Amino acid sequence: MVVPHAQDRIVKELSKWSGVSALPHRFGGTEFRFGRRELGHVHGDYQADIAFPMAVRNQLVEQKKAQPHHILPKSGWITFRFREEEDVDRAVELFRLSYDLARQKEGAIQKSSFVASEARADRTI
Repeated sequence: MVVPHAQDRIVKELSKWSGVSALPHRFGGTEFRFGRRELGHVHGDYQADIAFPMAVRNQLVEQKKAQPHHILPKSGWITFRFREEEDVDRAVELFRLSYDLARQKEGAIQKSSFVASEARADRTI
């Protein structure tokens, strides 16, 4: 099913988030990136594909909040189809979860890099 203007609404909302860029997706639609990481993408006004760690993906599928990815069902990606207006908000919530996880991972990477550089600095003193 198609929810009119779903893609436009999602692009408008996600484009407000710090560090997120909206770009044309190679298979059509719009993809959303946080730095170099693709959070996911929307295919027009009918579905979103969103990346998650496998444990989160499995939980979302088990809770029936999403389906396994329509092409890569054994990956961390999920597919979320728009069936009604409220699904646009649900898709934004799923994108937000992916974004929050990406930010946490980014923070952990930056923290570990900082700790490593501090350790190197301590050895040179």
